[in-house]
Amino acid sequence: MSEREREVVGAVARGLSNAEIAAELFLPEATVKAHLAHIVTKLDANRTQVAIVGHDAGLDTGG
Repeated sequence: MSEREREVVGAVARGLSNAEIAAELFLPEATVKAHLAHIVTKLDANRTQVAIVGHDAGLDTGG
């Protein structure tokens, strides 16, 4: 997983919406959605499961 994807996972784990993630990471919302699509595929998980993985990995402390 790329560093940017880890940042997105952390933001998802903190409960941010796609629009909030885009604003925080200075990305277009479409790019956030693309990163999430790749993450969901790589982890074979839904958004809620991605949030749990991010929390368990300690990625939810940024911001």
